[in-house]
Amino acid sequence: MNPPASNRPYYTGMLCVAVTSLGWGLNWPAMKYLIQECPPLFARGAAGLAAALGFYVLARLTHERRTAHDTPARTVMLGAFFNVFAWMGFATLSLRWLTAGQGALIVYTMPIWTALWAWALRGARPTLQALAGLGLSILGLAVLFGGGDTGGPPLVGVVAALAAAVLFGLSSVILKPPRDIPPFTLLAWQLAAGSLPMLLIDLWIARPSLAAISPLGWSLLAYMAVFPMGVCYLAWFGALRRLPATTASAGTMLTPLIGAYAGAVSLGEPFGARELVAVVLTIGGVLLVMGRRSGAIAS
Repeated sequence: MNPPASNRPYYTGMLCVAVTSLGWGLNWPAMKYLIQECPPLFARGAAGLAAALGFYVLARLTHERRTAHDTPARTVMLGAFFNVFAWMGFATLSLRWLTAGQGALIVYTMPIWTALWAWALRGARPTLQALAGLGLSILGLAVLFGGGDTGGPPLVGVVAALAAAVLFGLSSVILKPPRDIPPFTLLAWQLAAGSLPMLLIDLWIARPSLAAISPLGWSLLAYMAVFPMGVCYLAWFGALRRLPATTASAGTMLTPLIGAYAGAVSLGEPFGARELVAVVLTIGGVLLVMGRRSGAIAS
């Protein structure tokens, strides 16, 4: 039986959230595998530029205007730095030392850092619920890295993942999405401006060999460009049009769980009772911190 017409936007929005969480979650083990064949910034930069080209084509096909009347270029470039170069770059770099599940879980603590930045910069004192959520998330990360036989967390990877989360949280407080630039055009500009430096850095420093990338590696690059950076962003915007931002953002908290489980299945990464408890504690804490707060989430 078809749902009532009044409920269809909700169900469509939840379907968009599910597609987004699945695609972004599967992207973590895909990135983890891919950086074994090519440098991490090269992988992210190449996929980002391909996605930018796709959004540029969509902008042309939908006849979006390509100029902003009121938004200065500096605003677009700051968004590209925080939301593409820093967010995606540090998150991908962290996978040199962390498992897909570990990286995803740390990076998806960004609503906590958003709340802390809002406190520091705007005087928005966190509630007791938010402080409890912060403590719960810290406990979850302690469970994740406090056991096992690895001799402790890989510090460089943890710092890189935290840098992605902290800088994304900062951008959520100090940057407002430009309202006079259509969505496909904005995504094309920001993905291109944020991805090109990543690609150039690794072309200069790491000098990747394209011949060393296997057919599976090229397939994963194409997947990253088409699904997590393409289809999932479209699904995310579709969810935001139909659901409250808090509901959509809370739904994407499934991403670290999907990433951890997919990493266990595809890469043989550990995912036992300790990892599951860590995920539940950390994500539960993040949801407490989010509370009524709305915000954008990105892969």
